[in-house]
Amino acid sequence: MLKDITIGQFIPGESVVHRLDPRTKILGVILYMIGLFALDRLEAFVAVAILTLLIVWLSRIPLNYLLKGLKPVLIILLFTVGLHFFLTPGTVIWRLGPLKVTIEGIKQGIFMSLRLIFLVLVTSLLTLTTSPINLTDGLEKLLGPGKKIGLPAHELAMMMSIALRFIPTLLEETEKIMKAQIARGADFESGNLWQRAKSMVPLLVPLFVSAFRRADELALAMEARCYRGSIGRTKMKQLKMTGRDYFAIAILSVFVGWAFIYRFFF
Repeated sequence: MLKDITIGQFIPGESVVHRLDPRTKILGVILYMIGLFALDRLEAFVAVAILTLLIVWLSRIPLNYLLKGLKPVLIILLFTVGLHFFLTPGTVIWRLGPLKVTIEGIKQGIFMSLRLIFLVLVTSLLTLTTSPINLTDGLEKLLGPGKKIGLPAHELAMMMSIALRFIPTLLEETEKIMKAQIARGADFESGNLWQRAKSMVPLLVPLFVSAFRRADELALAMEARCYRGSIGRTKMKQLKMTGRDYFAIAILSVFVGWAFIYRFFF
């Protein structure tokens, strides 16, 4: 399951989505999220599915590879659906003691699960089609206006990009430690919930040690290269918006406008 996590990984390519400015992709994800959570009709999610499939096709990222990234969030999906099924008030269609399933709960559970699925797919596309350096530059540019009020835009962008970049690294380290512990007789799958939690201790301790070691090595490497934040820092490649960037933002802005109109007027 650890290999199925796609957020934080980057696949080089020359697709239309790859060539978009990182600021366009970050703003596009934000607009997509706004439109996605504005919709509350099942038929409206058909349009969202078509738009999502179009973006996936333009990115040239295999759909099955993206769908594989849904496996780690399957438990969260089931938990979310279950909460809405049993805790949403409304017209009861099934009851078992204190538990009851309502029509409104089924609808809300389906809506939330679809939102989570689409959100994971599009967020994965952002990191899969944007290199960590470009992602850092895009975040810094978007946070740039905050410098006037003392916001450390460069430092915040650097921290977020490093966090995303280290997700696959830490997952790979977790898999290595888990295999090593299993070879020494550790059992992570049998027993009740408490026993499984206790069996994770031999995994978490070396993982934390490894994470702190990698962080220390990264800090030393940055200091050895005279990294001092954004002070006096220049860029070899300057970000530049093109016509396709403005067109992509316009399409997603239209999608957000349609989502609000469809919700409040239809």
